Parts: sequence; structure tokens; C-alpha cells
Amino acid sequence: MAGTRSTGRRERLRAETTAEIKRTALELMGGGGPDAITLRAIAREMGMTANAIYGYFAARDDLVTALIEDVYTALADAVDAAWAASAQGTPAVRIQAWAHAFRGWALANPEGFRLIYGDPVPGYRAPDGGPAPDAARRVCVGIAALADAAWTAAQPAHGGDEFDWDDFDPGLLGKVRPAFPALPPAGVALALRIWGHLHGLVALEVYGHLSAQTLAPDKLFRAELTQLVRTLGLA
Repeated sequence: MAGTRSTGRRERLRAETTAEIKRTALELMGGGGPDAITLRAIAREMGMTANAIYGYFAARDDLVTALIEDVYTALADAVDAAWAASAQGTPAVRIQAWAHAFRGWALANPEGFRLIYGDPVPGYRAPDGGPAPDAARRVCVGIAALADAAWTAAQPAHGGDEFDWDDFDPGLLGKVRPAFPALPPAGVALALRIWGHLHGLVALEVYGHLSAQTLAPDKLFRAELTQLVRTLGLA
């Protein structure tokens, strides 16, 4: 029994230290950009020796991969939850729910947003298949779901006959087409256009480019969403 308690305590302490290492890495990135993520700098901030921190992450890229996995999964969880919670709503309501969840997560986790959508970590080499393949697939499918909902509800408003499958990356199609086999190439283009609308304003806000321009970024985002759903032909 004593041995079991001791093992459990060691595992708990290791998990707590691992979580602190990740938090410290994101804090360093927030203050000094992606260049600031180094194991030695994290060890210094935490009062650990460099050798001790290598017992948790053998290399900096292992830590970066773990960070991306964490933040990407958290984003996927947030937008998936919003989409599921709005299941009884109209396409316009569901698109806005997903969008507000995306923005809310980004503003609450600016370093995480920058890590997966902004500043690349210099010299980082992702593992085969990417650092967070399941979360990336879930977010991609979520964006395609927005387009699918709009396309199904108001197809004549979208046009897009000029697109064909060769216009898109096979990796993207490998995520989208199994989930939405009836969505045509123009529907995939619509998903990317919706993504551009949502990502653009959120990125400006996360990076502080809107702070000197408006005191009401939330109102600006809502107005953009209202215009977006109207453009899509949705009530």
C-alpha cells in the first residue's frame, strides 16, 4: 500500500511539473515571441537545472509538439461544444455560435492562438503527420460543417461553379470529403472563404492591431458575422 501511494505521488508531481513547464513556455512566448521557448530558459524561470528539465522533455521540439497538441485540442473541444450545443438552431445561429466560440478561445489563449496560427517556432520540426493531427482534423471538419450548413440552406446564393477538386490540397480534401461527401468543390471554397472572414478579425484582435482602432472589437466582430450570414443568403 505504501509503495502504491509513493508511486501515485510521484506521478502526480510529475504531471504537475509537466503542466508548469508548459505554462512557463507559453508565458515566455507571450513575452518574447517563439524564440523565447527554450528548455534552458524554462528551467531558469522555474528554478530547475537544465538536466532536470530534460527528464521531462528530451528536446525543445518535443515540448513544442506537446504544447501544440494541448492548445489545438482545447480549441477543437471549444468549437465542437458550441456546434453541438447549437444543434437545434438555424444555420445562421450555428455559424455564429461556432465563430464566437473560436474568438472566445483565442482571446482567452492568445499564446496558444499564436502558436498554432501565427508565429512559427524557429527551427521546429513537426513529427510525421503533424503535431496535432486529430485536433487539426476536427477544426477543419468544423469549418467545413459551417459551409455545409450554409450550402444546404442557400445553395443558389453561393455560385462557385468555377472551382474543381484540383484547386485544393489533397490533405484538405482527405479531411473534408469523408465528412461531407455531398459538398461540391464550390462548397469547399466556401469553407475557406468563411474561415478567412472569421480568422482575419480574430488575428487582428489577438495581435493587438485593433486596440488602437476601436474600443468595441466585440461589436465589430458581431457586425462582421451578421454581414457574413447575410452574404451567405441566410436569415
